[in-house]
Amino acid sequence: MFACFDQRRGLSANCIRTGTRTLAGSIFALTACLAGAETTYGPSVALGDGMARVYLVTEDEVPVELGVALDDAFLSALPADGEPHGIVMPDGRSTFEYMLEMPAGHGTPFQHVTLDWNPSGHEPDGIYDLAHLDIHFYVISVEERLAIDPTDPEFPEKARRLPDAAYLPAGYVDPGAPPVPMMGLHLVDPASPELHPDHPEPFTYTFLYGSWDGRLIFLEPMVTTEYLRTKQPMTRDVPVAAHYQPPGYYPGAYSIRWDEHAGEHRIALNDLQWR
Repeated sequence: MFACFDQRRGLSANCIRTGTRTLAGSIFALTACLAGAETTYGPSVALGDGMARVYLVTEDEVPVELGVALDDAFLSALPADGEPHGIVMPDGRSTFEYMLEMPAGHGTPFQHVTLDWNPSGHEPDGIYDLAHLDIHFYVISVEERLAIDPTDPEFPEKARRLPDAAYLPAGYVDPGAPPVPMMGLHLVDPASPELHPDHPEPFTYTFLYGSWDGRLIFLEPMVTTEYLRTKQPMTRDVPVAAHYQPPGYYPGAYSIRWDEHAGEHRIALNDLQWR
């Protein structure tokens, strides 16, 4: 989630896992996983009439997919703008944050996940003002995230300090939007279809990175609830950085799919490799 910027710049995983598809649009593939694959879950959190939880797929104890699983019932009874427990953002819209714990012994650089439900979307208007989920996979602790506070005298300077080029995925830029408290600065890929300067496509899903004080601190798939209701699978490659801090298993792709066997929507970081 981020404030307005110039638009013109712009199945069960125990048995199978999603293959990757290039941004140019190769065929979506499902590949049989290796013997020894296992799925572990973090604790469930109530969401609407359903639940959400983090899951991790490992093959021979090596992480290959990390994501958030949501049962179909979550789409019912989600809170609306202005309801209690929402956070009123600078644009006046509400967001509802759900913190999700990682599975025990997960072996990835990610420390926690937040799922943000935006019933009326968020800025910029005309792009992301549709009902959608923002899922932040953080490589910092909860305490570090909560310290991203506008009362910090160094808040503006920390926001401006971008990661060195070697730690920044190719193509991602600071759109000039204000940083979001308790999240950080959101970096966008101007080549995303919804940001096309002349012929923007309607927002359905996209992928952001986030930074703070010179570090890459989160990875963020975004997806509309309308797209989730279609239960149509997708996978997209994502640009990767030359180096990561901390080093660990980071994705080369992300996916959204309906797992019929598990009865779950899965929004995942795929192609995890040591980077």
